[in-house]
Amino acid sequence: MRKSFKYRIYPNREQSDALTCQLRAACDLYNRALQERIEGWKEHKKFITYYDQANQLKPMRAAGLIGVANYSCCQDVLRRLNKSFQDFFRRVKQGKKPGFPRFKPNSRWNTLVFPALGDGCSFLGRIVRIQGVGKIKIKLHRPVEGKIKTVSIKREAGRWFVIFSVICDPSPLPPTKKAIGIDLGISTFATLSDGTEIDNPRFILHEEKRIRIANRRLARRTNRRSNRRRKAVVALQKAYAHMRNQRSDFQHKVARMLVNHYGVIAVEKLNIKGMYSNLSKSVNDAAWGMFLNKLAYKAESAGRELVRVNPRGTSQTCLCGERVPKTLKQRWHSCPACGLEGKRDYISAQLILRLGLSLRNITWPDVRASVLRESVVV
Repeated sequence: MRKSFKYRIYPNREQSDALTCQLRAACDLYNRALQERIEGWKEHKKFITYYDQANQLKPMRAAGLIGVANYSCCQDVLRRLNKSFQDFFRRVKQGKKPGFPRFKPNSRWNTLVFPALGDGCSFLGRIVRIQGVGKIKIKLHRPVEGKIKTVSIKREAGRWFVIFSVICDPSPLPPTKKAIGIDLGISTFATLSDGTEIDNPRFILHEEKRIRIANRRLARRTNRRSNRRRKAVVALQKAYAHMRNQRSDFQHKVARMLVNHYGVIAVEKLNIKGMYSNLSKSVNDAAWGMFLNKLAYKAESAGRELVRVNPRGTSQTCLCGERVPKTLKQRWHSCPACGLEGKRDYISAQLILRLGLSLRNITWPDVRASVLRESVVV
């Protein structure tokens, strides 16, 4: 299975300038390749492929027209453009909004990819050597596991990082028969079928003041080429990066806790894009899609089973099968048929667990009696 390891690197001023120049050269190559494809179709009705453009790299590099030091990095830039066109044609066939590939500004091109370790990039313990830049110190806060396949140098909020994409063997945990259902929400980040509630940290509420101040400071810097505006942009990027890191750390810890304790994890197969409404800010802050992705790969690595169920009706149905319609504001479940009462998210988590176990041909345990007892205590 594939994993990624991200470490911060500390280039000096000369190395940082060299990395910035290579990023600009890669962005310029992407834009020129895109312009060639557009003009080739407009003037000659010819679709230029990746191989047509890759065959031009050697003479262009020999003539000094490309500033990217490594040849394989140039090929990766052209593959990135080719993938953009493939995605464009796929969306056209599916009837979605096409989104034709656009030209990239230098400020938004932040990654340089080396497709293979040893080809322009080598890893020497606590040092990474990059062609055209030199040796850079790494903050190796954890060891790299598995076989390194690709190496990426990334600029993020004024800082530099190296990302190793590796292939490693799974690390299975001791087997367990415990199963859990998870209902994701906004008021609570997740409600488990055993009654446990995981609070929603709402990182955007804690960081929006800092982001708002940084946005106002940036809006006052009207000269787009000034150093003061550049510093204001970096300050805004750091505010967003801090919020992203907090959210990612929280989701990693929750996913690891679930994977360590349960052998079968049932979740809803959510259509998150279709859930945007007046709550879109809270939905984005919860980032359920990112959490489910983390949970999926951790479960795969640990030998756990992640079951995705159809979310249709999980919040509108009782455990007895009776349909109990509720609005979004109604947080309490009360069934007129069987008299079951309880928290809405708790009942939904129980239904998700039942659906998940039914997909695995496993008998669902009789939890209605315990739910009824707990609702009486409440």
